[in-house]
Amino acid sequence: MMTLLAENNLVPILIVLVLGIAVAWWIFRRKAAPRVETKVPPVESRPEPAPLARTAPDTREGNGLIDEGAAAATDVAGHFMGVEAHAELPGAEGPPDNLQTMKGVGPKFAALLNENGITRFEQISRLSAGEIEVLDGKLGAFSGRIARDRLVDQAHYLARGDRDGFEAKFGKLGGA
Repeated sequence: MMTLLAENNLVPILIVLVLGIAVAWWIFRRKAAPRVETKVPPVESRPEPAPLARTAPDTREGNGLIDEGAAAATDVAGHFMGVEAHAELPGAEGPPDNLQTMKGVGPKFAALLNENGITRFEQISRLSAGEIEVLDGKLGAFSGRIARDRLVDQAHYLARGDRDGFEAKFGKLGGA
């Protein structure tokens, strides 16, 4: 009886066996790491490294992976502890600028920016992508306007007092 069953179903049994082996090989195969061979020249023939240029450190958030992580941890900790993590945005010292000078910023939008601590062009020009995202969440109906109206680009010109450059790129100054 077994031999008759095996003889009649030999082809399907072999197909299932081969498929089982193929699936097991596919699941349990080890992926070999690609070999990278590097030739290191002897110490005597290595070129002298160029001296590193000294630059002033950038104090804004998010200038590297570690800075991004630290900024995120500070923001989250401030939220859960119920304290303001960033009481004042950098660049807020000095008299407030007329933010309505920028294209796309009217009285309501300027008032909303002021409520969120943005009073100067320098502050807007220094906003990182993460800060823009957080600020966008607080702008309600004006969400997305910072990127759409290119306020950071406009603020770069106005923060350094380049009115001619601003007008060449964005047109006549508004509100001033």
